[in-house]
Amino acid sequence: MTDAHIDVLEEEDFDTILSPDIDFSGILHFEEPFLIRGRVSGEISARGLLVVDGDAIVNANIDASRVIIRGYVKGDVTAAEKVEVTVTGRLEGNVTAPEIFMESGCVFNGRCIMAGKKTA
Repeated sequence: MTDAHIDVLEEEDFDTILSPDIDFSGILHFEEPFLIRGRVSGEISARGLLVVDGDAIVNANIDASRVIIRGYVKGDVTAAEKVEVTVTGRLEGNVTAPEIFMESGCVFNGRCIMAGKKTA
């Protein structure tokens, strides 16, 4: 997967998709690209890409390699590589990552820490 913007990603680029009609509560662990279109509350821990789609609602602390927020996230977000908040995204929580990209028009309430890349 390239470092291209999320708009070029297709559904087949994701190993798992949490459908809009799913309401999940608990701990999510995964290593492959994961797309959330439903509701998640709890904790998310991942080595792969996490995308929170436009209508998704996530109430969880997130720790992943790369996070793209197009929907709503309430919780702290930590990424080993990059966090992106798109124009439709809303993040209420602190974000820590080596690269942080926020499109004009997104909503962000929290603290932003640009830390060095994590090493395995």
